[in-house]
Amino acid sequence: MAASGGRRLSGMQKQVLGLYRGFLRAARTKSAEDRHKIESLVSNEFRYNAKNVDRKNFLYIEYLLRRGKKQLDQLKSPDTVGLSALNVSFSETKHPSH
Repeated sequence: MAASGGRRLSGMQKQVLGLYRGFLRAARTKSAEDRHKIESLVSNEFRYNAKNVDRKNFLYIEYLLRRGKKQLDQLKSPDTVGLSALNVSFSETKHPSH
């Protein structure tokens, strides 16, 4: 699968797409309601990171890939029914004034 314009995907881009597909495959093994929640959460998380993470910040992208793989492994467990997300934005965090 090539990116727009016929460019080849980098190894890291292939890893990200593979992880995304892995989540969608794992979601298919859950109930219809859980599947919809998982697909929505995964889609939102990947879309958010695509817009907000600098493509050259390889260390952070590698961290996100490792975290995603751990979450995917958990999701593949038959005992797991869903995922949760925790997005913390420093710009939205209120700091108490002294």
